[in-house]
Amino acid sequence: MLTKLHVRNYALISRLEIDLKKGFYVLTGETGAGKSILIGALSLISGQRADSKSIKSSEDKCIVDATFDISSYHLNHFFEENDIDYNDECILRREIYASGKSRAFVNDTPVSLSTLKDLANALIDIHSQNQNQLLSDNRFQLKVVDALAGNQDLLNEYEIRYAGYKNLVHRLEKLTEEAEKSKADEEYDRFQYNQLSEAKLKEGEQAGLESELETHTHAEEIKSGLYKISRLLDGEESGVLNALRNAVNTASGLQKIYSSANEIKERIENAYIDLKDLSSEVETKTENIEFNPDRMDEINNRLNTIYSLQQKHRVQTIEELIAIEKSLGEKLYSSEHIEEQIALLQKEINEQLESVKTSGEKLSVNRKKAAAELEKNLIKRLSYLGMPNVRFSVDIEKKEKPGDNGLDDIRFLFSANKNIPLQPVAETASGGETARLMLCIKALIADATALPTIIFDEIDTGVSGEIADKMGIIMYEMSKYMQVITITHLPQIAARGDIHFKVYKEDTGDKTNSNIKQLTPEERITELAQMLSGAQVTDAAINNAKALLSHSLDRSATNQ
Repeated sequence: MLTKLHVRNYALISRLEIDLKKGFYVLTGETGAGKSILIGALSLISGQRADSKSIKSSEDKCIVDATFDISSYHLNHFFEENDIDYNDECILRREIYASGKSRAFVNDTPVSLSTLKDLANALIDIHSQNQNQLLSDNRFQLKVVDALAGNQDLLNEYEIRYAGYKNLVHRLEKLTEEAEKSKADEEYDRFQYNQLSEAKLKEGEQAGLESELETHTHAEEIKSGLYKISRLLDGEESGVLNALRNAVNTASGLQKIYSSANEIKERIENAYIDLKDLSSEVETKTENIEFNPDRMDEINNRLNTIYSLQQKHRVQTIEELIAIEKSLGEKLYSSEHIEEQIALLQKEINEQLESVKTSGEKLSVNRKKAAAELEKNLIKRLSYLGMPNVRFSVDIEKKEKPGDNGLDDIRFLFSANKNIPLQPVAETASGGETARLMLCIKALIADATALPTIIFDEIDTGVSGEIADKMGIIMYEMSKYMQVITITHLPQIAARGDIHFKVYKEDTGDKTNSNIKQLTPEERITELAQMLSGAQVTDAAINNAKALLSHSLDRSATNQ
């Protein structure tokens, strides 16, 4: 329930503050006084687009904040999901800057505009004349039926199942695209894979082959060098090993007369053993070095195969080629089994579709029951509002396939006269008839939902005084279980309010401001008299105003 509205620097409003409670509030005032400005301010709180032109002239920003009592509306989960501190007193604030930027807050926590809008939609319904056009929107008509059917839990269940179904269908579309692409690429991919597979590539192979090729290419040079090393190590006269043997013998001869000679001898012997092993290894390598043209051709052919594959696939190593071979193999395997995947996914889709249809059928059953009640109750209420020959029907047709909100297409069909066949509302209802129809629908929805506050912006346009009086009674009855605020030009409706506010313009120097005040009982009589007779208030108008107020205390919608 809206408990306070504060507006600063918005349009003609410099500063405005209203305190509200539960009940039926009426706002009146001359055309242009600023009643629609209040609706605009509240629309900002509801997440509507901001326009810097709305800022009062010469000011740099405007602020609108609305305080709601939400203690009875079980919204804790919304605050938890959006990481906002919960308080039974909730403040929604919107700031609009001259630069065009805007900011939104919930309980002083910055939030996105969509978050503000989601919360506001749970707290307040602003019904302007433009909203009457919703009656021609099949989605709105469906929402009305669902609200009256109490379908929210079923809708949540359906939406989860339908989202799962759509996700599976999307996966199937992607898999089918992959299958078509794989089929187109399969021949080339298989050629590539077979070429790599037949090459029987091994990790580390390339480096070994390149080293072996280098050896064969310089075989004579290597063999000659190794032979020279062997002779230097173990030549009969000038070899290092021969010299070391002589050194060992000399050191042995010194042992008796020189104590350090034993250590020298051991070190020379160790060097001798190492070089003896090295000499033997060099000799073996020398014998193994042979120029083999057949092996050289074999190595060149193998390396050419590897180099050619690397160039073709634009890689540098044999390991990368092996990775490509593995990837192509996996792709071909997937391609060979993709039809199986498609078949399994199609089966899963069919099962999920049945689940969706089962959930949708539950919605349909409830909708048909609610539609019958809606038809009966609307006809009763519209007859009360001066349409004795009205006919109204909810046409429900089953869709060819499930949609976002179920299996049904809904149309409201309407006729106000006996000789006019039922037609879609937008094609046959006049402005006054549409206003009455929308009021009755809103009243029925209010019975079925827990919406705290509803605001009617001149919903009485195009109706007579007698019908306006009855519309006022309906709004008064609605206010018994929710807060109702209406902006009206008709005294019959204004007289029904629990609290009466007047919006007026005031010139101060070179500025014009819109203000609002709560009328005293005496001021209220004067305001109603002016609405009845114009600026010239007559005694007859005063008496008529008193009569209107008097009757409003006695009559209620229970007389319908």
